[in-house]
Amino acid sequence: MENMKAYYHLPGLFEFYELYKLFLPLFREHREYFYDWCEIGSIYGAPADCLWGGGRVGFGDARPENAVALLRDYAVSARLTFSNSLLREEHLSDRKCNALCSLFEKSSTQNGIILTSDLLLRYLKQHYPGFYFVSSTTKVLRNFPLLQAELAREEFKFVVPDFRLNRAYADLLSLTESQKQKIEFLCNECCWFDCPDRKSCYEQVCQKNLGEVLTDHICSSPTSQRGYRFSDAMENPSFIGTEAIRSFYLTNGFSHFKIEGRSLGSAIVLEMLLFYMTKPECHIKVREEIYLSSNLDLF
Repeated sequence: MENMKAYYHLPGLFEFYELYKLFLPLFREHREYFYDWCEIGSIYGAPADCLWGGGRVGFGDARPENAVALLRDYAVSARLTFSNSLLREEHLSDRKCNALCSLFEKSSTQNGIILTSDLLLRYLKQHYPGFYFVSSTTKVLRNFPLLQAELAREEFKFVVPDFRLNRAYADLLSLTESQKQKIEFLCNECCWFDCPDRKSCYEQVCQKNLGEVLTDHICSSPTSQRGYRFSDAMENPSFIGTEAIRSFYLTNGFSHFKIEGRSLGSAIVLEMLLFYMTKPECHIKVREEIYLSSNLDLF
């Protein structure tokens, strides 16, 4: 295990900027609080009212200049979440999204873009070749042959499969070492494991971002009224916790893990940072450093 590292891809670059402004220096200056086998691979998100956005309706209000500067200072990759699957040619000229790409491409740390649309992928490769690209979980790659086909695409540095493939152990072990390093597992999904509507749910978010629909998707989960709870996610058959990361995934060549939570609050995201990255005996120290800051409203 000495040389094996788990790289976490964390939620809320724009949504939880104030939290990361406190957490990143803490992670650097007090590395003894955190597991030595984990690192921050990236922090992802999108600002509010982002036409190319998908997955979640964004509410991030941090200034893009501040967000990119913070991650540059700590040599952490920023990822723009541009996973709208319903984009048309006329959407590619959107001024706000192009300005974001221009800003984030110039950083000294290589940044990435999470996307679903092949139309957008072709546009970005032509106009902003400095990014790396991530195939979004919103593609709902639930079928293993589809995942294999996506892994074979050279334009993607990472591929995030549907969470229901997290424990397809025999299939996952059949992958080559290079394919294993491209997979990024969604660890803490709370969505109903048997949900038949996941793709249509994502598409309605895309429509809302385009201003084409105002109604919310009606979730068919038997526990939909509870909303997201990390404790419920832990009971999901697809859940990947720290023990599984160390005992199965790292030892078998998988290194990349995505934590969801852009639509949640700072307090629950902090609990995820504690669970996945922080030594149990240091939880209180990290909480105190964050809670005692007068600059962050956690609730």
